[in-house]
Amino acid sequence: MIGRLASLQEKLDLNAHTKSRRVVVTGYGMITPIGKDSGETFGNARNSVSGIDFISSFETEGLPCRIGGQVSDSWLGGFQAKRLQGIEKCSSRGLKLMIAATSEAAEMARLDSIENRAMIGVSLGYHGENPSVEDLVRLYRYAGGESWDINGLTRDGVYSFFNFFRRKPDVACSILSILFHCRGANFTVVSACAAGTQAIGEALGAIRAGKADVMIAGGCESNLNFMGFVGFVLIRALVEKYSSPDKASRPFDRKRNGFVMSEGAGTLVLESLEHAVARNAPIFAEVLGYGSSADAFRITDMHPKGDGAVFAMQQAIADAGLSASDIEYINAHGTSTIQNDQIETLAIKRVLGERAKQVPVSSNKSMTGHTIAAGGAIEAGLTIMGMNGSIVLPTINYEFADPKCDLDYVPNQARQLEHGISLSNSFGFGGQNACLCLGKFRK
Repeated sequence: MIGRLASLQEKLDLNAHTKSRRVVVTGYGMITPIGKDSGETFGNARNSVSGIDFISSFETEGLPCRIGGQVSDSWLGGFQAKRLQGIEKCSSRGLKLMIAATSEAAEMARLDSIENRAMIGVSLGYHGENPSVEDLVRLYRYAGGESWDINGLTRDGVYSFFNFFRRKPDVACSILSILFHCRGANFTVVSACAAGTQAIGEALGAIRAGKADVMIAGGCESNLNFMGFVGFVLIRALVEKYSSPDKASRPFDRKRNGFVMSEGAGTLVLESLEHAVARNAPIFAEVLGYGSSADAFRITDMHPKGDGAVFAMQQAIADAGLSASDIEYINAHGTSTIQNDQIETLAIKRVLGERAKQVPVSSNKSMTGHTIAAGGAIEAGLTIMGMNGSIVLPTINYEFADPKCDLDYVPNQARQLEHGISLSNSFGFGGQNACLCLGKFRK
């Protein structure tokens, strides 16, 4: 064991010399269906708690799927009003979730103490807010035969530019920069389920390149309304058969039949090592590598051999200066769809080779559901907490083995296991793939 750690340290030292800057995590935060913050989310995940229930945010009668992972309104407490400072009307629910997650991460990282705000940036995975059915019905009244009644629309207060702002993905990133006084690099990533992971990966690149000292990076999503939900219903991606809501999300289980749509947000504060050390900031982990790829295959199907997923994982490992033999845990995308779970299993086998069945793989989505753009950021945070606590979170609802999914999925109960190098996978619709290589911080 000592020899292995020495060899690993040599690789990391070599990688540090080849990269312009090492990048560490000095804060993290999240809000999910199983917790109002990172501590509560991790504690409930460790105890195998499901956050899936019947949807109450809109009427689901007549839909083949009527469940989801909702965040309690009570968790968006009084600090929101203070934070929003007059821009409440521009802020979507997804952004409010992101503000909650970022507030936790920023406080943990002591972000307010940094004087040079021009070197703090924001990188956000986000898709904007879908209009409600009620909004569309109201708008339709002002559609004339040949022209819009734009005067009536504004006169009656039916629609305003605030609706426009809430639906633009880039506005959320701008509002975050205002609220947390970040004057540096600012960009939004729109790439489906890979968005949160890609936002972190692109932030890593900005710090390595010297374009920022600190980046707020992560993702958010809140589309549990009819317009956000119905598209997934129509392509038959959502779970339709379940004995109870809490049993519906069952990644890698033979009786899985679709994913559970959820809402939430996750944030990491990334910082160059020298900057973090200079201000005596807490350091929770290191972002060692990042990989991103496209299947270039089909919009709704993964490549049948997992080529894009393989490439993203291999890139992340190579970017970290490591080899597949160094990986000790994989936080899987693990959506609970037939296709994803089989192909991700195949991709992991292709990357890890003979070691694949020895490396624990688990899916947080078995408990949180699929938070889309937020998923990768939440899962990266949980991966970091797991490494620091020597705990591998479980895949719950694993009851029936699938011969095509034959890895160690950490079934149903968390596992005590010391591990220091992990991958976190995110594979999105359209064949957009992203992977982070995360490690315990070593001086």
